Amino acid sequence: MTSSGTSTPRPPSRRIAEDLRQQIESGQLRSGDKLPSERALAEQYGAARNTAREAIRLLAEQGLVTAKHGSGVFVREPQKLFRFGSDRYSIKNRETGLTPFRLEAKRQGKVARIEVPSIAREKPPADVAKLLNVPLDEESVVHRENHYFADDEPVQIVSTYLRWDEAQGTLLMQPKTGKDGIYGRLEELGHVMTRVRDEIGARMPTPAEAATLHLPPGVPVLEVLHTSFDQDGVPFEVSRYVHRADRTGLLYELPVE
Repeated sequence: MTSSGTSTPRPPSRRIAEDLRQQIESGQLRSGDKLPSERALAEQYGAARNTAREAIRLLAEQGLVTAKHGSGVFVREPQKLFRFGSDRYSIKNRETGLTPFRLEAKRQGKVARIEVPSIAREKPPADVAKLLNVPLDEESVVHRENHYFADDEPVQIVSTYLRWDEAQGTLLMQPKTGKDGIYGRLEELGHVMTRVRDEIGARMPTPAEAATLHLPPGVPVLEVLHTSFDQDGVPFEVSRYVHRADRTGLLYELPVE
């Protein structure tokens, strides 16, 4: 409101963006539909072409549209790859021979791919050092960074931390860890997972995360700090999952105690 009590008029670009947003939310423009060109939008709304360009930028920041080079701007598809939090580590899933991510992708008709860009001995982040009860000022952990893809689209970055004194000299230091993945190797070291703890939050991505996940402007990430506890109640593995919020959902079904 201005001092005289009248409303401040909205910029033309915002009015165009809000009209297109309503068309998307109402289903008039559906997932995968191509938006009119900047020239066509300018003519339709009686605006300058740079105003139409700004309206499209606003929609992209809201995660509603995405530009495909040489093809145009399209309404984003809201498909999500769900992380089934309550049963992803279940022993019964071991019978499939698939890791949790590969099983989740298969259940949803997607092809999983995992890259391991780095495995290194490092000083742990403060929260990881506290959870694993290792020194903060020493290279006391192994950090495995994995990048996960569904149908060749990057969907999550996973930073897994293990105690160096346990992981050194084992397959945990290799990209391919063998049958049942890292949890199979950790069981061989005496850690049978009996309880997990997930701390979940949302935030905007770092520049490096945005580049790795190919994030459009305005799309946040979901961060899951996962801790695995063994049969003695000892935390033995901590993983920080950074998910594309527009491509990932979290599903938990838990008994009520």
